[in-house]
Amino acid sequence: MADAPTYRPVYKVLHRPLTVCGVDRRLFFLALLLGAATFNLFYSFAAGLLMFLGLYAFALWSTKRDPDMLRILLASSGARRRYDPGKHERVDLEIRAW
Repeated sequence: MADAPTYRPVYKVLHRPLTVCGVDRRLFFLALLLGAATFNLFYSFAAGLLMFLGLYAFALWSTKRDPDMLRILLASSGARRRYDPGKHERVDLEIRAW
């Protein structure tokens, strides 16, 4: 009886990305803040709304395409590059006919 597997329920809600209006929450607030900054910069409600809607549409598209892309991009910025073409010596080759 000790070798019998134990089953525990796993809920889908725990593994879904956190979204606001169908967009990753960080991208939504970024679009909202940039829309507000555009409104404050140009004193135009239409410009702020247009900026927000444009960024919201891009965020919605990127969330539908790959919900984890923002997390991957943020994690990759901290990693160092493995290959740096500037550190290698140039090798010249000469090809001769037989």
